[in-house]
Amino acid sequence: MSVTSIGYGAGTTDLEGQPNVLRLMVGESAEKRAPAESETIRVLEANLDDMNPQIYGYFLEKALAAGALDVFATPVQMKKNRPGTLVTVLCKPEDETMFHEMLFAETTTLGVRGHTAERRVLARQWETVHTAFGEVRIKVARLNGHIRQASPEFEDCRKLAEAKMCPCSASWTRHAHLVTQNLSTKHSIFLNS
Repeated sequence: MSVTSIGYGAGTTDLEGQPNVLRLMVGESAEKRAPAESETIRVLEANLDDMNPQIYGYFLEKALAAGALDVFATPVQMKKNRPGTLVTVLCKPEDETMFHEMLFAETTTLGVRGHTAERRVLARQWETVHTAFGEVRIKVARLNGHIRQASPEFEDCRKLAEAKMCPCSASWTRHAHLVTQNLSTKHSIFLNS
């Protein structure tokens, strides 16, 4: 806190065993508060129990390529005790009609539910780290100027694993460890800004 003024005062009541005084400090926070950004999104859902499972991956890729914020499938138990899948698409309100049409065209659903939701997201940025394996992009999320999350980009780790002919899991684990190690020692994880 950056103190702009301090005031002292004494009360009129005589308290036994303790002074009746007050100290007040007025100032501004030295740390700028930037809360997570809030945005309104649409959540579209469809229950499916008769679609070829191979189509789910295709639909997910197509929806993400079209601008969906996220797409996921959740196993559910449906009427008549049938196993099914709940397909959920998160999108911007202006894209809702396009995703309704896509759900009807690309899946076997006969209906789509939708509701509005608020989504809070941390400020994110990409940084590049030079490692013994090569360059890896790191996604860094901050809240109030403090790093809250940092993780290596999976696709970069995959490409480095292929180039070095090592298991992808080993490449990702190594780079995730480097990120964590640098964060825990309070050194900058960024060698290149």
